[in-house]
Amino acid sequence: MGDVVNLRTVRKSKARDARAVEAQANRAKFGRTKGEKLRDAQEAERAARLLDGAKRDEP
Repeated sequence: MGDVVNLRTVRKSKARDARAVEAQANRAKFGRTKGEKLRDAQEAERAARLLDGAKRDEP
């Protein structure tokens, strides 16, 4: 026989876990310092310039 579970508590637990995962993603996405954001922007700009500089001109 299986254990008896309260579906309400399981549903609440599942929702709580989903909110925790979303909170972790938001901390990773928005929880950066100004210096980190600036560094990432500069790195993206440098990569774009490097890519544009490697393009060949078509005759």
